[in-house]
Parts: sequence; structure tokens; C-alpha cells
Amino acid sequence: MKTVTTTKALQSEIYNLKEQGLSIGFVPTMGALHKGHLELMKTARTHNDIVVVSIFVNPTQFNSPNDLRNYPRTLEEDKMKCESIGVDIVFVPSVEEVYPTPDNRVFDFGNLDKVMEGEHRPGHFNGVAQVVSKLFSLVKPTRAYFGQKDFQQLAVIRALVHDFNIDVDIVACPT
Repeated sequence: MKTVTTTKALQSEIYNLKEQGLSIGFVPTMGALHKGHLELMKTARTHNDIVVVSIFVNPTQFNSPNDLRNYPRTLEEDKMKCESIGVDIVFVPSVEEVYPTPDNRVFDFGNLDKVMEGEHRPGHFNGVAQVVSKLFSLVKPTRAYFGQKDFQQLAVIRALVHDFNIDVDIVACPT
């Protein structure tokens, strides 16, 4: 398993894999991996030649600096879990790698991101869309895996892929 920390190194790895015609399954996470994440990785492993997992605590989806600061970070344990599943690449970028300049994009998902969880966390799903769109651009996955449990996030991701014609199959998994 390779651990990659820069976008340049990731792009180089992805380019080589794509040149070989390999399928890439992608599981974006914020770390603190649990059984649900592991199920996503196992499913990705069965469907793809290569599995990439990102571990990135995305600041743009937190409403509270306290919540961001207190989010659990268990990188070494997370990497061991990834290796046990057979993940090929773990992408662990810094905030500066993902956001070299501020991301001021505002996505319009109609009411999809403003009800339920979005009602209590304004801007949360916009931050999710910002980071996922960046990660899709870097990883160029064949398939990306998300838990059905987070159905509002899943709906936002599907809308993002549809609205921006992103060439990736979204696979919803029971978690």
C-alpha cells in the first residue's frame, strides 16, 4: 500500500494506472475509520483493479471551528485498517494541498442541501461538494463508494455528478 500526501504524486500514480487501463474504486473519508468505511473499501476491492482511499478532514464542511478542531484523527490506525482490506493507495493531503487557494465555489442543489441535516448545518453540503469535486478531479475514479446511511449526502453527491457531468459511477452501499 502506498501513502501519498501531495496532489502531484497522486496525479502521477493515477496517470500511470489509467495508462494501464485499470479501473479505480475510490472511497473518500475524513478518517476515524469505522466498520461502515471498511465495508465500502471491501466492496470497492471486489469491483475494481485499484482501490484509493482519501483521508482528509475537510475544513469547508464544518460550521464550528471547535467541531473541526475536535474531529478525531487516527491516521496510523486508519492506515492499518486500509492495508488490512487491501487498499492500494491512501491519499492523505494537507489542507494546503487540497485548497492552495480558497475555494469560493457555491453549488446550487435547490432545496436538497437545505432541509434535514442541511437545515441545521448551513454550508455543510456545499463544503462536501467542494472537496468531493476536487477529489474526483484528482483521483479520476471509475467508481466512488458512499454509504446509504448518509442518504442526504449521497443525494448531493449524485446531484453533483449529474449537474457537472462528472464521469464516475456512484455506488451506494449498505453501511
